Amino acid sequence: MIIGTVREVKVGEYRAGLTPHGAHALRAAGHRVLVERGAGEASGFDDAAYEQAGAELVGSAGGVWREADLVVKVKEPQPEEFERLRPGLTLFSFLHLAASPAVTEALLSHQVTAIAYETVASPDGTLPLLLPMSQIAGRMATEIGAQFLRKPGPGRGKLLSGLPGVPPARVVILGSGTVSTNACAAAVGLEAHVTVLGVNLEQLRRLEMAWRGRVAVLVSNHLAIAESLRGADLLVGGVLVPGGVAPKLATREMVRSMGPGAVVVDVCIDQGGCTETSRPTTHDDPIYIEEGVIHYCVPNMPGAVPCTATGALTAATLPYLLRLADLGPEAALRADPGLAQGLNTHQGHLTYEPVAQAQGRPYTPVQDVL
Repeated sequence: MIIGTVREVKVGEYRAGLTPHGAHALRAAGHRVLVERGAGEASGFDDAAYEQAGAELVGSAGGVWREADLVVKVKEPQPEEFERLRPGLTLFSFLHLAASPAVTEALLSHQVTAIAYETVASPDGTLPLLLPMSQIAGRMATEIGAQFLRKPGPGRGKLLSGLPGVPPARVVILGSGTVSTNACAAAVGLEAHVTVLGVNLEQLRRLEMAWRGRVAVLVSNHLAIAESLRGADLLVGGVLVPGGVAPKLATREMVRSMGPGAVVVDVCIDQGGCTETSRPTTHDDPIYIEEGVIHYCVPNMPGAVPCTATGALTAATLPYLLRLADLGPEAALRADPGLAQGLNTHQGHLTYEPVAQAQGRPYTPVQDVL
């Protein structure tokens, strides 16, 4: 099979879809690997490293898209890439289609077999390809919140830890999954006053056991969120609905109640965000002020640490990529139910139900198209 990767064109996206080590593993398995020149530079991987790994360098993205059977990349196709899509192409990347009707339409109209990293599942129900990026985003979220609480800037000028005679900052985390647990660990490490709200009791128990006496753990509901956010310094949104749209758990009034100079870091903005005041931003222009509160809503947060993120992403995706290349996409999807859960579009059919529900489109079960 011919596998290709291209330079990411999404604003502020510095990750690459494949490391030289990943390219070498694919070549060792007997496949051709095409890499657009410069695709790995922002992640710290120069063209020579890919050549030494056995990849073929291609001078343009168009050349990779035309020749590759399977394109592996980080982010969903951008509008300028829509014309590169074609029937018979397999795309393996983050998609987050529920909040992106235009991308969904492009994949369907071009009859692309699109497999989303974020919905591939393990037998235990975890999301192995989303996991490393969620770990990074969660840890970054607390760091970013601490940064924007400081002066100069519109933040209220607080140190998360406080000092003797000065109470620590109050951090509220919505959700209890990977993003939230990593944000919580970072906030506890910085000695903030932390409250976590979630609906998964087992995850909440694990958090309580890990940080007994240092974290307030609450079952999430409207009143509990409202009370926790009143006067809070930092809100981290870490809610996940796999493949679907995030619920708007924090209303505009709740955000306003945090007070001027507070910070919202909405990690689930890829899925539309979990506050009524969230809208996407970029690494180049990451914040805006709404209701007096600073909002950081960058969809591709791990893109800011591309060296770390690209290595972690390839380590997670490579076993699946090898399976797709060795068996062919349809055979690989039939053989692996967890991988099949990642299939979002195939030959013009929308095969992931939460996306269909979010966009009011017809849904075709995976088993009906394979």
